[in-house]
Amino acid sequence: MNSNSILAFASNVSEQAMKFSIIIQSSPFSRQSTTTAYRFAEALLEEGHELFRVFFYSDGVLAANQLVSPPQDENNIPDQWSALADKHKLDLVVCIAAAVKRGVIDENEAKRYEKPASNLQNTFELSGLGQLAEAIAISDRVITFGG
Repeated sequence: MNSNSILAFASNVSEQAMKFSIIIQSSPFSRQSTTTAYRFAEALLEEGHELFRVFFYSDGVLAANQLVSPPQDENNIPDQWSALADKHKLDLVVCIAAAVKRGVIDENEAKRYEKPASNLQNTFELSGLGQLAEAIAISDRVITFGG
């Protein structure tokens, strides 16, 4: 499904507002799926749907690294997600096991693993798969990007 058809899906899902969760599994640097997920989230919110949770898993956790510095002609994925989260009070959850494995850590994990610094963007939260299970149970629809 291309990004235009995904956005069309978001605007034609239902006449009633629905509760969605999004799972992002691929690196924001190797595929378009993270950007497409972001655009899908924007479209959902514009159409009046609720975005219960965005769960970053596998290489998708790299979207939460505050130390990325993309070239000026590319999107800064962590900043985009953070701005959207601030605007709409979104729950951005990063799988802790996948994040630690890929070097994306908060202050607590930096201390735990005796690392000199943390790099988790401040609007993201490290948590376990229980948060994903809850999102699946509570949401009307769960859409996965990447993988």
